[in-house]
Amino acid sequence: MTGRALDWLLALAGGVLLTLMTLSNAVLARHTDALYASWAAHGLGAVVALILMLALRRRTRPPTIEGERNRRPASEKDTTPRWYYLGGIPGALVVVLSAVAVNSELALAGTIALMLTGQVVFGTVADHLGLLHTPRRRVTSTDLAVAGCVLAGSVLIVLGGA
Repeated sequence: MTGRALDWLLALAGGVLLTLMTLSNAVLARHTDALYASWAAHGLGAVVALILMLALRRRTRPPTIEGERNRRPASEKDTTPRWYYLGGIPGALVVVLSAVAVNSELALAGTIALMLTGQVVFGTVADHLGLLHTPRRRVTSTDLAVAGCVLAGSVLIVLGGA
């Protein structure tokens, strides 16, 4: 499989998984509340991530000298800014708000359409301004056409469901 085909396949799989997770979270929120549904989704995700980390760690552990196991060379020092670790807070808020929105008049399609619109608009603005340490890029007419099509489709979904 070529890299481009794999990218398309992964994008489709990500979209399907996002829709299924949003729907599952909304069903749980309908029977409990949005905050509990968010905690359940993040708790389950944390458990799965821990299992995957432990499984992959055993497979890819590099050979180490005894006594050097927990030391890092100076070149591998973590230079990640501390504010990057706050990314989970807006993510958790999105999960709570999506559960509320799906259980409103918007329903699942409208919620996902608005989420997609927000991502496209933010991505375009972030590219233009160089936010989040991305290289600055000029917004082209193609970018605006894509954002316009996504926005128009979202409007049709939201207004068509009303």
